[in-house]
Amino acid sequence: MRERQCSKVGCSKEAVATLTYDYADQMAAVGPLGREADPHAHDLCAIHTERLSVPRGWVVIRHETMRM
Repeated sequence: MRERQCSKVGCSKEAVATLTYDYADQMAAVGPLGREADPHAHDLCAIHTERLSVPRGWVVIRHETMRM
């Protein structure tokens, strides 16, 4: 499988999470990296995943995987 890079401009780090937006509900969802690249989603590296900010009034949902 080809490594996917962070979607942030100027960042070449490996993507570890996928970000999607629901504009109607003013919500952003961050979860594990999707199986395939999606043109309607943004792949983010660990740094940009942690630094994620959204407009005031929006909600961020973070889906974490279980670590064993």
